[in-house]
Amino acid sequence: MSALDNRPLLTLESVDQPEQQLAHYQQLLKQHGSPLLVFDANVLRNKFESLQKALPGVDLYYAVKAHPDSHIVSVIDALGGGFDIASAGEMDLLLKHKISGRRTIHTHPIKKDQEIRDALRFGATTFVVDNLYELKKLVNYRSRIGVLLRVSFRSESAKVDLSKKFGCSPDEVIELVSAAEKLGIHIKGLSFHVGSQVDNAAKHVEAVHACHSLMEQINLSADKPLSVLDIGGGFPADYALAGFDIQTFCAPIRDALSALPSDWHIIAEPGRYLIAPAVTSITTVAGKSHRNGFVWYYLDDGIYGSYSGQLFDHAVYPLQVFRGGEKHASIIAGPTCDSIDVVAENILMPSLEIGDLIVGHQMGAYTAATKTRFNSLPDAKLIVENL
Repeated sequence: MSALDNRPLLTLESVDQPEQQLAHYQQLLKQHGSPLLVFDANVLRNKFESLQKALPGVDLYYAVKAHPDSHIVSVIDALGGGFDIASAGEMDLLLKHKISGRRTIHTHPIKKDQEIRDALRFGATTFVVDNLYELKKLVNYRSRIGVLLRVSFRSESAKVDLSKKFGCSPDEVIELVSAAEKLGIHIKGLSFHVGSQVDNAAKHVEAVHACHSLMEQINLSADKPLSVLDIGGGFPADYALAGFDIQTFCAPIRDALSALPSDWHIIAEPGRYLIAPAVTSITTVAGKSHRNGFVWYYLDDGIYGSYSGQLFDHAVYPLQVFRGGEKHASIIAGPTCDSIDVVAENILMPSLEIGDLIVGHQMGAYTAATKTRFNSLPDAKLIVENL
């Protein structure tokens, strides 16, 4: 028997007013069909404001890749946030809202020349690089841009190591800044990303201190001093439903940032923390069987759809059912013909019936963004509330 799936499972007895929740979800399914992703704009607003309070003086640039949806962009725009972009497709999304490229940072460290020109045409002026080859690509555009040099700080606690693929070592920073000066390219400052879904802020603090030291050392002799620090993302979503407190998480980061010169511009690239809790998945049990000691439930959404983050993003989403009683060893599978399309294996659940709902929580980040069209199944429809 496989190991028990211990993800949070909310049942009829474990939540307040489950009948009201169920009635609301059933009404949505009656109107729109199944499966659905339900985006609550108020949750996003609250998370944005909470992070602003936890990191006062830090400008927030929403990582569009986390969930590139027009409604989400509209909310961030209204809140005055900036946007972390990495492709022409993401720029096209912002253009639909008439968002200026000057409110963006282009954070992909590796770019083709056409991508650079597309970004400049869009109005982006801040680019990220992490090596000499990429610096040289920018020479022809040096009068129009400012550059952030991405530095690698790898966190052992990160679920997704974003410094494995990108970032120069701290030892390379001074040499690369010197090379940029010789090429006539303005290095505005440094950036880092300690990894996604880290369990504490220790690596953020280490990176802030290291970048502070490097920037002050460089500024002793630089013609144009470095004055921008991008502290990236990594602010976690509460997949464990443990009552995560962003104020407590960010407290050591605030302390580290307080030592920086007051005229430096500090920015961050939150994605997951903002959007994960703002989206809920609603799926329907389309089939049921008893096989090899397990009750199998087959949903109309799965690993190739909204639950794709379980493969690509190493996330484990809390689930909710609207039944109570004795629990049985169960398997929750997706709708495709592939045997890896399993959402939860050996999870203890009350008995469900065909037509019952299974709700997934914290499903806004890297879910719809990484879905596929395998078996040509329809996507979950996004429904927007409180826009």
